[in-house]
Amino acid sequence: MSLHVVIGFGPAGAATARLLADQGHEVRVVTRSGRSPEPGIEHIALDTTDSTRLTEVVRGAAAVYSCAAPPYHRWASDWPPLASSLCAAAEAGGAVLVMLGNLYGYGPVDGPLTERLPLAATGTKGRVRAALWEQARSLHEQGRIRAVELRASDFFGPGVTDGGHLAARVMPRLLRGRPVSVLGDPNAAHSWSYLPDVARALAELAGAEQAWGRAWHVPTEPARSAREMVDQLAAEAGTGPVAVRGLPSAVLGLAALFSPLLRELKEVRYQFEAPFVIDASAYQAAFAVRATPLDAQVTATVAWWRARLAAPRRTTG
Repeated sequence: MSLHVVIGFGPAGAATARLLADQGHEVRVVTRSGRSPEPGIEHIALDTTDSTRLTEVVRGAAAVYSCAAPPYHRWASDWPPLASSLCAAAEAGGAVLVMLGNLYGYGPVDGPLTERLPLAATGTKGRVRAALWEQARSLHEQGRIRAVELRASDFFGPGVTDGGHLAARVMPRLLRGRPVSVLGDPNAAHSWSYLPDVARALAELAGAEQAWGRAWHVPTEPARSAREMVDQLAAEAGTGPVAVRGLPSAVLGLAALFSPLLRELKEVRYQFEAPFVIDASAYQAAFAVRATPLDAQVTATVAWWRARLAAPRRTTG
């Protein structure tokens, strides 16, 4: 088996690294702070904007997976040097650059999102995401690197915590049968990308030469509203019907005064106020990974959250 390097160890990076290790690959994970080793995974502490050192870590790798992201409110300043370092390391070492992207680059659109849509976002974060892919695509077309991007909708599933809209703000309350609040219109159809499917698709694209040079959408189950998702999660948990309400704009605006994250969410609020549906038919026509059935997603997610909430809390000092 070959060496694979995963940049970042958030939900997506961790899921991808562990999947690759389970497949028998040698796996290195690069984060700023590092971590203790775990079976099949070597953790390395490194500032990934240091392209010289990153190139040393990536040398000999079959693929490098871009699964890290700067803090939401620092995308404009922090993403460009990180992306440039990743491209430089991929070029120097010959590794396939597998980028985990999202749907921000399209901006607001009517109808399902396909990879054929132009990257026409006008907001800061959307323009940043579009520019990252355009940089890699341009280098790919020049023959300097081999690059591919997988675009996902909002993450859902085991391992998704603070970054998921159906995660820390929803699941602990749902498991106690208490009302939950969600961003935007709780009745608007929305696509939720299951985290294990994201990892499986990243690994598949890394080894599929016919995939390189373009972007793909991760296989995702049919869109369901936040209310439908909460109903199914509550049914699985046995906590009965749970009230679901949207966060009023006034409340969001007030909270944004104190939270950089909520301030940044204003730019992408459109994704939750109207149907936001991903079309992954191109991926499904070309590759093997399919979306996990929703019933299995819900069962695994409820079990993971129950275990997480039941685990003893770590103390420091």
